[in-house]
Order: sequence, then C-alpha cells, then structure tokens
Amino acid sequence: MKKIAVIGAGLGGLSAAARLAAKGNEVHIFEKNSYAGGKASQFYEQGFRFDTGPSLLTMPYVLNDIFNECGENPDDYISLKKLENVCRYFFNSGTIINAYSDIEKFGEEISEKTMDDEESLNDFFNYSKTIYDLTADLFLFNSPSDPKTLFNRKAFRTLFNIHKIDSFRTVHQAVSSFFKDKKLIQLFDRYATYNGSNPFEAPATLNIIPYVEYFPGSYLPVGGIYSITNALKNLAEKKGVIFHFNSNVEEIMLRNKTAVGINVNGEKIPFDKVVSNVDVNITFKNLLNDINTFESKRYKKLKPSLSGVVFYWAVDNQFPQLETHNIIFSEDYKKEFDQLTTQKIIPDEPTIYIYISSKLNPDDAPKGKENWFVMINVPYDDGQNWQKEISDARKNVIDKINKVLKINIEQNILFEKILTPKELEAKTAAYRGSIYGISSDKRTSAFLRQQNKSRTIKNLYFCGGSAHPGGGIPLVILSGKIVSDIIQSEVK
Repeated sequence: MKKIAVIGAGLGGLSAAARLAAKGNEVHIFEKNSYAGGKASQFYEQGFRFDTGPSLLTMPYVLNDIFNECGENPDDYISLKKLENVCRYFFNSGTIINAYSDIEKFGEEISEKTMDDEESLNDFFNYSKTIYDLTADLFLFNSPSDPKTLFNRKAFRTLFNIHKIDSFRTVHQAVSSFFKDKKLIQLFDRYATYNGSNPFEAPATLNIIPYVEYFPGSYLPVGGIYSITNALKNLAEKKGVIFHFNSNVEEIMLRNKTAVGINVNGEKIPFDKVVSNVDVNITFKNLLNDINTFESKRYKKLKPSLSGVVFYWAVDNQFPQLETHNIIFSEDYKKEFDQLTTQKIIPDEPTIYIYISSKLNPDDAPKGKENWFVMINVPYDDGQNWQKEISDARKNVIDKINKVLKINIEQNILFEKILTPKELEAKTAAYRGSIYGISSDKRTSAFLRQQNKSRTIKNLYFCGGSAHPGGGIPLVILSGKIVSDIIQSEVK
C-alpha cells in the first residue's frame, strides 16, 4: 500500500483517487476550494441551478467503467438521460438544423435542409469511426509513452494505417471533402472547439470527436453535469479516499528530483507519490517553484488553448424554440477564428452556445423560467482589456440572440453572473484562462501534451484536462485511469 496525495478534486483527480483507493492505497485529496469538481462545478441562486463548465457527456462507458472497476454499480450513483436532439443549430440564413441522435433521422434532416444527404453523413461518420478505431487505444485509453502501448498488435495496425488518421489535412479541409453545403461544413468544423482548437489549423484527426458524440450518443445526467462530480466524490469516499477541502497546496516537496510530499497550509506532509490534477504550467510554476527542467521549459513555450466567457442568465420565461443545447453560428467562421487566434480579440460576431439544463431537468429553474448558460469562445488571457471586450461582446451576443430568435432576451434576464478568463484562472488554476491546456492546432499536439508520468521528477504524475489525453469529461476521467494504471504497475 502506498500513501498518495492528489492535488485538486477535479474529475481527473477524483477518477485517479477512487481507482487508487480501490486498489488498497491510502489516498488523500487536497482541494483549495470548499467543493469538488474544478471546472465541473455548480451554483444555486434564487431557485436556479447552473452547471459552471462542461455541459454534455459523451462516451458514457468511460464513466461506467470507473464504477465497475471499483466494484460498484453506476446506476446506484448516477442516472443518465440520452439526448434525442444532440444540438439545435441556427444559421444567419434562417435555416435551423436539428442534429438528432438517431443518425437516420439526422440524415433526413440534412437531406431536407441542405445540399447534402444521408449518404454524405454516413460516409463522414464511417471516416470518423476509422480514426477512433485506429487511435482510441493508443491515444485515449493508454499512455503513448508506455512501451506496452506502442509495441502491440493494435499499435502496429495504427502504424500501417497512419494515413487514415488524417493528420496532414486540417479539420476544415477534411470536412469540406465530405460535404458541399457551407452550413454542414460549419457544423462539423465546430467540433474542433471541443478542445479549444481552430478548425482551420487543427489536424483532421480531431474529426474523431463527432463519432464519440453520436456513438453511442450524448447524455445529460439527472441533476445536471455536477451529478457526475457528486457521483465520483461519493465513490471515492466509499473507497476510503480522505478529502481535505479549503486546503491550499503551496508546494510539492522534492528531494533529489523525487516528489516526497506536499506543503499544504504551511504543513509539510510526506507522501510516497504525488498526483497533480492542477494545470501543468501552474504545477511547474507555482507548486514546483518554477523548476527548470526540459519538461517545464518545453511546456511553457506551447500555445494555450482558447478560453471562454460564460453569461449565466436566470430567464423569466420559457422559449420552446430552443433545445437543451443550441448553437447560433456566426456568418463568417474563418474571420471569427482569425480574430480569436491571430488578433487575440473577442470576435465582433461570435458563435453563441446556449445550454439550458432546465429543459431536461425541470428542477434546475423555477416553474415557467429557464437557466441559460450562454458561452462564446474567446482568446486565452494575453493582457486584453477584458472589461471593455466583454462589455462589447455582451451587447453583440444579446443583439444576435434577439435577431435570430426574434425575441427581446434582455428584458427577461432576472439576474446575471459572468465567468471571464481571469476568473477561470483564479477559480480553477487554468493557465492564462485556457480551458483545455495547450492548443491542438498542430499535427504534433497529441505528442506534445504533458504525459501522465513526469519524465524528470520521480513519483510525480499528472491528470486533468491539461495532461494526456486532453480536455472534455471522458478524456479527463481517462487521464485519472491512466495515472492509476501507471502507479499500480509500479507498485506491482
């Protein structure tokens, strides 16, 4: 049995802690906030409940696996609802496309409303599935730095079919080869933003994302996304994990380039192994005193991913023209991403994401009202005047919503909270407000992301969205699984 410290009670830390404790280790989680979840948190106000970050669950088998591996039934901890309509898309032309989870029904929808048809959609999903089949074991479920991952039959199959993972085209180039209609191209280009990337620069390998959203489907838990945090916390506690909230870890203690413990609230506590669920850059800079290793220097040079601004609106009305998940697209997607990534400003016409969990979970808002989570992509923090930029963006967002939906939303807003890149960094230690760690805008990004075991500091491990395999609920949970697998193999 090892004594293990996990820094941060985000989904990656909870995943690692529960698995390690189930194997008989003594596991302690130290969280600076008074609650678990990290970006996947929640807040209540005046009868409204809001998820603060993630809003959709894909790859539900990843969540189920953690309970099964710990000898528990997931149904005893969480209940999932499958979305019949994954997302409703609004275009400036007035076209509305419903992305139904039933692929045949989705195909009929695009045949009726676009220049493309069911055959185009099926061809694209078959292509997306090929990428998943070739890369999932290598890049999602295991560490590519582990020789056991690289030297097996599946890895050699990927090597012999390397061209099929489509890393030399961009997301946009690949999507454009399957669809003729600009609306569908924009719809599928959008998936690059799921890890904070630019579809006009990111490798087409990211076209794996639509496949996992539709097969086996997209889900929202009863009680919202925070129910996932709650379920994993309850599982970890049952397996014996000891939680320390309001506990600010100030330092990871080293001896001869080996992690030997942590300094928390001024108290030095020895541990056999340390798992950081904190952003990789923040770990190197703050917790390791800006340590000078090839890992820290390399990671510091990498471009952060996009950030986001979220408007949480308590809405004094209900709008049947909206689904649980909605996208109002910009007119010029290329211009939007040029402004985001080159000019590093909030676009003057941003694409708007509206998530209304009360559509599926009525208890999330008082009767006759809705809880709107309104998000736009913004650059990572690079010294922008956020107060002015967000003020301008808010006006543009409201004007766009009113124009497309033909409503006056501002007169229905009972109260508002705003999450900015600066606040995101302060609350969740997201480096420069980036949501997903480093950007995935290069072909080599999958290999540049911090591996789950440090190469320069013994007994130090990384999980969470800034580490391998990346951001998003299932990948963050998998990062905890990989850390647990690595530690257990070392203990054996």
